Amino acid sequence: MHPTIPGFTYRRVPVDGDIALNVAVGGSGSPVVLLHGFPQTHLMWRHVAVELAARHTVICPDLRGYGASDKPAEDAGADGAAGLTYAKRTMAADVVALARALGHDRFALAGHDRGALVAIRAALDHPEVITHLASLDVLPTLDTWDVMHGTSAAVGFHLYLMAQPPGLPERMIAASADAFFGHFLDIWTRDPRAIPADIRAAYLAASRASVPSVVADYRASAGIDVVHDQADRDAGNLLRMPVTVLQQDWGTALGFDAAARWRAWAPDLRHSTVSCGHFMAEEAPRDVVGAVLDLLTR
Repeated sequence: MHPTIPGFTYRRVPVDGDIALNVAVGGSGSPVVLLHGFPQTHLMWRHVAVELAARHTVICPDLRGYGASDKPAEDAGADGAAGLTYAKRTMAADVVALARALGHDRFALAGHDRGALVAIRAALDHPEVITHLASLDVLPTLDTWDVMHGTSAAVGFHLYLMAQPPGLPERMIAASADAFFGHFLDIWTRDPRAIPADIRAAYLAASRASVPSVVADYRASAGIDVVHDQADRDAGNLLRMPVTVLQQDWGTALGFDAAARWRAWAPDLRHSTVSCGHFMAEEAPRDVVGAVLDLLTR
């Protein structure tokens, strides 16, 4: 039996032509959409979602290319550059279409890791739709590449691996998928009990079945996503809604000021660190719930 979020109902919702997302929905009240990270599914929000559902309608999709959502083939160009299929702009449009299909023209949005990159793009592209934005443990794409240099960039080896042209990264990862994805579940978790065996098995099974689309998602972030971020920076486009950022205390270790990076994008920013590993919605759900509820009062 596959794990689910207790008390939530599940459905598949078409968002773009014949592409549909798997989504769990629960609660009632003003809508909050929660977007998962890598190498996870919507299940990463299982604690946070239940708590938020006491006050809000909570919508937890699997992103395009992940979990039980559809995984269209990447539209890579002849030079191996990623096309638009897994651009964060496309994935953000999925989220807006999903919320609209569920009856919500405006909503708050929180994302972790890859989901946060989708959330940031949604807030930049659809400022009339996104009322509040929360980002968990990631920098915007443009800043991520700006700060990755020297030996400290070794922690992001997977970013460089999956940025390569189609073929080699997919074959390498598929050849040892559980070891690859399990590596991140292990090294990014301070408290291993936060991801119990059944949830870990669900993450590994979903990732194992999603290698091409996961790689395509990362490949897009080394190409078209940078182009889109740079265009916004050049145009002076900002995140004008209230923004909350939660991060591990990793800025100093990597040699940059994460809060300053975020302030350049978000004038109305609350930035704080959380004492846990990368998977904070699972390791420190009360901190995440508190931060999201505080954000929604702004």
